Amino acid sequence: MKLPGNMQNMMRQAQQMQEKMQQEIAAIRVEATAGGGMVTVKMDGQKNLLNIKIDPEVAGDVEMLQDMVLAACGEAVKQVEAQIQSKTGALLGGMGLPPGLF
Repeated sequence: MKLPGNMQNMMRQAQQMQEKMQQEIAAIRVEATAGGGMVTVKMDGQKNLLNIKIDPEVAGDVEMLQDMVLAACGEAVKQVEAQIQSKTGALLGGMGLPPGLF
């Protein structure tokens, strides 16, 4: 079934916007810390951990180290989600869609 010309253009634009959004999300890089900088994690837009840096001072206390790694990872996920939300909102805002739809 062939779509009307205007609908085809809209579908093509939507596909281009989706591809652009995926590229922008892939380019996201965040860094989060816990314990006053004793643990630092880097994460990409797909929420993959790229790097973990641990201050040697905290390495002896395993429980505290585990808590700080979890806290830093949790903060990194929040930062990634905030950036994705911001990028998505900016992109969809130009489409004239009602707020909160996505």
